[in-house]
Amino acid sequence: MEKQHSFEVIFCLVNAGFSDLVMDAAREVGARGGTIIHARGTGNKEMEKKYGVIITPDKELIMILVSVRIRDAVLKAINEAAGLSTLGQGIAFVLPVEEVAGLKFDSEESNSNKEQQ
Repeated sequence: MEKQHSFEVIFCLVNAGFSDLVMDAAREVGARGGTIIHARGTGNKEMEKKYGVIITPDKELIMILVSVRIRDAVLKAINEAAGLSTLGQGIAFVLPVEEVAGLKFDSEESNSNKEQQ
């Protein structure tokens, strides 16, 4: 039997200076916060020519832990605010999270999921 998870982490990689825009968009639809890590891209000229996307080396990686219930709304808000068609030129992807500890809402979400099963 496959274990269902209650949380997922959204990873969003944007040009430097656009992390606040990502976090503002995510908070508007229910995210509580995130972690920002300075990163450096390794763009290649062929990608720039093929897709018309200028790849700047300075990036910011934003990690946002969200309930699966709001994942789609957060992902959509991030894409609209800082997606590839914007100056942020962001890409985002989601990964499941097996366990969560140390957060106020982790026990609340776990209890509500147990009640639903």
